[in-house]
Amino acid sequence: MRPATENKIVLVVRRTRLDELIARFNTEDQARFYVEHLGADFADYRLEDQVYKKALQQVEASLGRIGRLHVLNRTYLPNYVFGAQDTVVALGQDGLVANILKYLDGQPVFGVNPDPARWEGVLVQFAAEELEGAVQGVMTGRGHLKRVTMAEAALNTGHVLLGVNDIFIGARTHTSARYMIRTAQREEQHSSSGIIVSTGLGSTGWLRSVLAGASGIVSSASGHEVRLEEPTEFPWDAEFLRFSVREPWPSRVTGARVTFGKITHEEPLVLLSQMPENGVIFSDGIEADFVEFNSGTTATVRIASKKGLLASKDGA
Repeated sequence: MRPATENKIVLVVRRTRLDELIARFNTEDQARFYVEHLGADFADYRLEDQVYKKALQQVEASLGRIGRLHVLNRTYLPNYVFGAQDTVVALGQDGLVANILKYLDGQPVFGVNPDPARWEGVLVQFAAEELEGAVQGVMTGRGHLKRVTMAEAALNTGHVLLGVNDIFIGARTHTSARYMIRTAQREEQHSSSGIIVSTGLGSTGWLRSVLAGASGIVSSASGHEVRLEEPTEFPWDAEFLRFSVREPWPSRVTGARVTFGKITHEEPLVLLSQMPENGVIFSDGIEADFVEFNSGTTATVRIASKKGLLASKDGA
């Protein structure tokens, strides 16, 4: 049977927990001994692996009927060159989709949930059996694609870091981050636990938990329930970002007035590091993939010019 398209379909996969254990202990038996020796249930690792591998077989068969299929392990994403006409499929959890979008430039991404009984999946909306129809629908103009706004931190060192869900700026350890923060109207010296910049896609994640914690603390301390005037969630394609400062410390030389706000095209967020060492910026929870943010480094956080394109079950 002739494939529906000559363009390449890239299927991005990940190793299961069982795969990781076998890589560490060489064999499944040795991995099982280690896990069960600690009193954990090894059967859950095996079940998760079996379900994932079954979904992988089904997805490979479906995509093979549509076009030229290339399977890529997520560890090779940073060095892989995607073609302009590629279609990308992610088989895994939401974090895999977010990781992929940073390396693309307008290619559509389909998130497939390999284990709906285990993972809820906001970004991996398709089951394995739904994928073939969804990909063909987009290729023929009948599917739904949603634009995703990303965040960008551009440093005066030349480094640029993209964030699909969020960007963290702060100290690598549990010490206070020292920096100067500047918005369009205000400027302030800070000592805090760092700053979180959230996109619309990530607004139901880290940002939501920070704001929920803050409102809960104020409610308990004041004895009056404090409710947010605006919803914490905002659209994936919103042309703005939100920033929140964690645990700012007011002192003789540091303030706590510039702690929350909006980043727009006209009003980026500018940060000047005052940390001699251990200052970092990382995105989407991947701490190992950081850029240094030490003394003298300036980071301008703004809306990225590049947009993500994510397939969805509906156009909402």
